[in-house]
Amino acid sequence: MMDSIILGFQEVAHWQVIAALLIGAIAGILVGAIPGMEPAGAMAIALPFTLTMEPLPGIILLLGCYGGAWYGGAIPAILIRVPGTPVNVLTTYDGYPLAQKGQPMRALSLAYSSSFVGGVVSILALIFLAPFMAKIAAKFGPPEFAAVMILASVSVVLAHHQNIRGAILTFGIGMFLGTIGFESPHHTLRYTFYQTWLLGGIPMVPMVIGLFALSQAFILLETKSPPKVPENLASTGRFVGLFEVFKYRATVIRSSLIGLTMGLLPGVGEFGAQFLSYSLARRFSKKPEEFGKGSPEGLVASEVSINACTSTVLVPLLSLGIPADPLMAMLLAVFMVHNIVPGPQLFVEHADFISGLYISLFLLNVFVMVFLLIFTKYVVRLSSISPRVIGAAIMILGFIGTYTQNFRITDGLITLAFAIVGRFMLKNGVPAFPMVVGLVLGPMMEGRIKQTFSISDGDPTIFLTRPLAAAFLTLAVVAVATFSWNHFRNKTVEAS
Repeated sequence: MMDSIILGFQEVAHWQVIAALLIGAIAGILVGAIPGMEPAGAMAIALPFTLTMEPLPGIILLLGCYGGAWYGGAIPAILIRVPGTPVNVLTTYDGYPLAQKGQPMRALSLAYSSSFVGGVVSILALIFLAPFMAKIAAKFGPPEFAAVMILASVSVVLAHHQNIRGAILTFGIGMFLGTIGFESPHHTLRYTFYQTWLLGGIPMVPMVIGLFALSQAFILLETKSPPKVPENLASTGRFVGLFEVFKYRATVIRSSLIGLTMGLLPGVGEFGAQFLSYSLARRFSKKPEEFGKGSPEGLVASEVSINACTSTVLVPLLSLGIPADPLMAMLLAVFMVHNIVPGPQLFVEHADFISGLYISLFLLNVFVMVFLLIFTKYVVRLSSISPRVIGAAIMILGFIGTYTQNFRITDGLITLAFAIVGRFMLKNGVPAFPMVVGLVLGPMMEGRIKQTFSISDGDPTIFLTRPLAAAFLTLAVVAVATFSWNHFRNKTVEAS
C-alpha cells in the first residue's frame, strides 16, 4: 500500500502532470464561468490533444475540465442567475437571492467550500469502491459483462425519462454507428460502401467535438449580447461562507451520499443527484420556507451533491471498463490509445497510475478552491465577453483539434455533420449523450454477447443459469417495467 502511494507521488511529481492539472483546472473554471458553455464541449476540444500525451497527464487534463467546470458554474449562477453549466440550475435558486441581499462573496465562498467537501468525499469513495468493485468484476465472464452493459444501456436511456423516445432513438443510432467498419471475428465489412475512410468505423473524437463543442458554438454565434455582470465585485467577505458549510452537517452527509449513489448509476449523475438532494434538504430543513429565497442550506445541498458525483462516475469505468456517460467515454479513449485496459487487472498492473490518479484528483480540488478564492473577481469578467467571440473561438479550436488527430479532411466533414445534427438536437430538446454512449457501448456489448454465445454453443439460457448475469438482467427488466408502469399511470391520470 505504502509503496503504491510513494509511486503515485512520483507519478504526480512529473512536470507534465502538474502542467496538465493546472491547465485543465483553469480551463474548467473558465468554461463553467461562461454561460452557454459545458464541460463536455471543453473536453471534446481537449480530447485530440490528450491522445498524444502520457496517460496520466491526458486524463488529468480532461478531469480538470470536468471537475473545474462544476466549481466555476456557480459563479454566473449566483451573480447573474444564469447557470454556468446546466447542472448548476438549482444553485440559482438560493445563490442569486443571497447575492441580491448584498452577500455575493458569502454565497460564492459557501458554494466553493460545498463543492470542495463533495469533491473530497467523492475521491474517498472512489479510493474504496473502485478496488472493491474490481475484485467482484474479476469473477465476471462474458455473460456477466454483457448483462452489465445491457443494464448500463437501459439506465442511460431511462435517465432521459423527460424525452424517452429521443433517448431511445439517439442511443439506437449510436449503436448502429458503432457497427460501421471492419468486423474482426468474421473479417467482414459493414456499411462501408467501399469507402476506405470508413474501415475504422465512425471515429469518436470528431463525433463528440461536433455534438458537444461545435453545436454549442452555433448557439453562441446566434446570441447577440452577453448577460450583465455585477461591477466592482468586492473581494471582502470571501472567507465568510468558507466554513459555514459545516453548520449543515446533516445536509452535507445526506447530499454526499445521494451524489455518491447517483454517480454510480449510468446516465444519471449530477442532474439526478442535485434535484433529489435539494428536494430532501428542503423537506428535512428547519426553515423550508427560506428555500428559493436565499437559503444557505439549499445552496449547500445543490453544490455538495454535484461534486460528490465527480469521482464516483469513474468507478464503473476503472473497475468494469464501462463508461457511465460520454465524458467518461472520452477518458476511455485516452486509456485505449495507450493500451491501458480499464477493468480488474488495472489495479494490479498499473497500481502506480491509480495512486497517481487519486492524488491528482485531490490536488485538483485543492487548487481549484484556492484559485477561486483569490481570482474570482477576475474570472467573473469572462461572463461579459461577447458570446459570438467565444463561439468563433470554439469553432476554430474544434476543427483544429479534429484535423490534427489524423490529418484527414474526412474527419472535419464528420465533425461538421455531427455539429449540424447536434444543433438540431439542442434546438428540439433531443438528448445527444445517449448517442455517444451507444457508439462506445455498442461494439463492446456486441463483442461480449458473441463471446457468450461462443462458450454456450448459441444457447441464450446461459444468461439465466449464471446468477450474476441473471441478476443484472433482472434489474434491467425491473427498471423498464417500473418506468413503463409509471408512464402509463401518469398518462391515465392526465386523461381522466
